[in-house]
Amino acid sequence: MVLLKTIIFTFLVPGTVTVLVPFWLLSSRFVPSQIQLGVFRYVGIFIFLVGVAIYFWCAWDFTFVGRGTPAPIDPPKELVVRGLYRFVRNPMYVGILSILLGEGLFFESLRLLEYTSIVFAFFFLFIILYEEPILRRKFGESYQNYCKTVPRWIPWSIRS
Repeated sequence: MVLLKTIIFTFLVPGTVTVLVPFWLLSSRFVPSQIQLGVFRYVGIFIFLVGVAIYFWCAWDFTFVGRGTPAPIDPPKELVVRGLYRFVRNPMYVGILSILLGEGLFFESLRLLEYTSIVFAFFFLFIILYEEPILRRKFGESYQNYCKTVPRWIPWSIRS
């Protein structure tokens, strides 16, 4: 049942953020703002695929290790600190942002890159104002210790 809820959430939320909205932005009547990247645009495919792999790895860990879903209304019951969560506290968001960055580069779309920065700002505020306080209350000292040793966004960076 948890797997089914994870699949449904993935189609509804990340699917909307990474597929429906970018499609709408790329196909709108307005002239898309293009950037010329030449062959560099194909790096976007790699970044996109890495993002997809990151998201699905994290969703798997949430479902089978944490016994919950990526949805805030049905979060993991256990604190997930394995897999990619050993390197950054928010790899699922990094995966989504990588998907969007890859799309923006591949389609040479400044509009998609701007959208990616807006999504990052939303994620950042959501994490700071909602997720982290909830996790502190739910997991207490184990989450506090996790935050001291694992950075929020970038592996091997100064702790945030």
